[in-house]
Amino acid sequence: MSQLFSLTAFVRDFLGIELEINTVETDKTYDPPLGRVAAKFDLYAEDKKNRIIVDIQHVRFPDHYHRFLHYHCAALLEQVVNSSDYRPRLKIFTLVVLTSGNKHKTDLAMIDFDPKDLQGNSLGEIEHKIIYICPKYLNKNLTPHQCHEWMEAIEDSLDEQIEESHYTRPEIQQIFSLIETDQITPQERAKMFDEYSYEAIKAEIKQEIKAEIKQEGFQQGLKEGEQKAKTELARQLLSLGSLTEVQIAQVTGLSLEQVKALAAC
Repeated sequence: MSQLFSLTAFVRDFLGIELEINTVETDKTYDPPLGRVAAKFDLYAEDKKNRIIVDIQHVRFPDHYHRFLHYHCAALLEQVVNSSDYRPRLKIFTLVVLTSGNKHKTDLAMIDFDPKDLQGNSLGEIEHKIIYICPKYLNKNLTPHQCHEWMEAIEDSLDEQIEESHYTRPEIQQIFSLIETDQITPQERAKMFDEYSYEAIKAEIKQEIKAEIKQEGFQQGLKEGEQKAKTELARQLLSLGSLTEVQIAQVTGLSLEQVKALAAC
């Protein structure tokens, strides 16, 4: 019930929806899967009007916007049973917590499925939404006030130095047990990496760094940008704890001594 309590409060503050649910499913899948890729949801809840999906993304991959769009659409299509009425019974809301941040460095981003006229006015036909939440980029001035404490709590939980006394709301305190990184086993972390290409991750990091260099007017050059990309990737892999220092050196192209130095920081 504590998980349910936290989820309903979380959804209320980010979506403005009051859920009336009795249970929450974890690691939800569809059998048989919809489409060619099986969707799996960290948290999955329903009431009479809404279907809520919450996914915690601990590793930053280049395709996470597309991947969670796929998951969201799977939850939408699962409701359409025949061609007599394409309107789903439930409204679908997907909340993706990107704990490692994103290349756009935005605190909150949303995909709103409602059609709009050429003046940008919503028609009020389709209420499904996807919200990408990046606690790392919380903006004290621009992030909606009701989201602040949630995002601070999530970010605080990731550095493993949680000051729980800083958070007064009981539902905020309960979110720590939901987000804690040590709830993901080394096997699960390794599986997450097995599904994706290290080269894609390195390419994205390298592209971000090159863009930053160009934007800031620096002339460090490609070689320094590549070294910085390798270092950033090594830090991400070390934080996950699923690979040995030797394996991280092999993946990133850094020397073992360099990896050990990063691990000691």
